[in-house]
Amino acid sequence: MKTAAGQFTPVPGDIGANVHSMSALIRAASAQGARLVVFPELAVTGYDLKLIAQDPGLCVAPDDPRLEPVRAACRATSTAAVVNCAARGSGGRPTIASLVIGPDGELIARYDKLHPYGDELDLFEAGTEDGRFTLDGVRFATTICYDNRFPELAERARADNCRAYVASSALEVGNDSFESVYPVRARANGLYVLLANPVGPSGVGECAGGSAIWGPDGALLTTAGTGTPGLAVAELRL
Repeated sequence: MKTAAGQFTPVPGDIGANVHSMSALIRAASAQGARLVVFPELAVTGYDLKLIAQDPGLCVAPDDPRLEPVRAACRATSTAAVVNCAARGSGGRPTIASLVIGPDGELIARYDKLHPYGDELDLFEAGTEDGRFTLDGVRFATTICYDNRFPELAERARADNCRAYVASSALEVGNDSFESVYPVRARANGLYVLLANPVGPSGVGECAGGSAIWGPDGALLTTAGTGTPGLAVAELRL
């Protein structure tokens, strides 16, 4: 199975523009044979917590019509996508959520970030359950940014027969996660690890992409590079 991690420069608060960018990357990934594309943390709005706090309309529902271009791209290409957003929760506050949209354009899973970090704690509720979904018979785990600092998430994924670990993140230039977290989770648990990270300015600082896929031995299989939008595409040999 081929999978992809997509990176682009989200326009702060412009859901339409960001959904358009993701739709284009889904189609481009499908043209390279990918069955799954993962996008960065808060890709739907951009990682701008002040903007999200000021405008509740930037929080989306899983069936939000503003996400229809992504669903249409998934249907047209028979590709699944992990789309990260500020999502309406069941309580009084939103969550940071990964919505997994299947190849038929339907929602197949939702994962809410278990460990909001820093200023996120003032705005978002924490999730309560690990994220899982199955595609083409392969079991995937979903995580979001700071979650990956907790090794037990990857350990539970391995114990739960997951083969790949999918991370949506917003990591600033100089963040050590590219060396000390993601490849370590892969190597320690025998998992493929997919990381999607944005390009350009964000609420955490300047992001340079670096979206990548690591093999179960922790070796880097592919990267989308730094500084420009693009895709990291690799075959998961399962």
